[in-house]
Amino acid sequence: MLKKFKVFLEMIKFEHTLFALPFAYMGAILGSMVLNDALPNWEQIGWITLAMVGARSAAMGLNRVIDKVIDAKNPRTAGRAIPAGLLSSKEVLLFIVVSLVILFIATSQLNKLCMELLPIAVFFLVIYSYTKRFTWACHLILGLTIALAPLGGWVAVTGKIDMVSLVFYFTVAFWTAGFDVIYACQDIEFDRKEGLYSIPSRFGIPRALLLAKLFHVLTAIGFMSLYFLTDLSWVYFAGIIIAYLILIYEHRLVSPKDLSKLNTAFFTMNGVLSVLMFTFTFIDLVVR
Repeated sequence: MLKKFKVFLEMIKFEHTLFALPFAYMGAILGSMVLNDALPNWEQIGWITLAMVGARSAAMGLNRVIDKVIDAKNPRTAGRAIPAGLLSSKEVLLFIVVSLVILFIATSQLNKLCMELLPIAVFFLVIYSYTKRFTWACHLILGLTIALAPLGGWVAVTGKIDMVSLVFYFTVAFWTAGFDVIYACQDIEFDRKEGLYSIPSRFGIPRALLLAKLFHVLTAIGFMSLYFLTDLSWVYFAGIIIAYLILIYEHRLVSPKDLSKLNTAFFTMNGVLSVLMFTFTFIDLVVR
């Protein structure tokens, strides 16, 4: 059972929760302080965390089941749990159902708007894995899906969607789309061979990396906009300057002729950025 549990954790890349969970907490703290002038309570934080775990687990499980044939053909992904025979599709489907139940229970404990938005969130969780079959905008769809984390954190504690929350939503969406474009560069030949859609396979690696930079410029504008739209102080401002340096460094790690440091750019830098943004926002709103 322990071995099987480890396989499930590997399948859903649990460690990648660092990409979205800090932004969910940031959305909760920022929304609560901006609209309620108070911190979210521990019960809200607990349900937000559980909802995130359920959503993330369901999304990754769905991706593995939907893409199992494609994964088996791709040398980079052939070792994943289902193609490698470590898990069956039925086992993963059961895992998805349990994850969605957890998501439903957690959402039901928050507020009415969260429940009303839940079907939309589930739709995005399901549809993303299909988008690479018909549109190179799949990276943007992934961004809009992952960015539901900060928006969900905001709505969970405020019960509202306003301009600030939408700015935050699209900021994280473009951040995600940018690093996903970089990550997709490694599969360009396979995607073209199999007729799959992505920005690298459609436009080539040089233009793809240029578009990734554009997405991250929009991310930088979004983070700066939050500074002017809220009462965040110089502490947050210092955080976004460091975040900008991380984004610049991330793009310096990869080039059309050298993708050898792609995993560092994708995994390490983006994990650091999300944690950093939450930390500086937390210090700004809570400690000062």
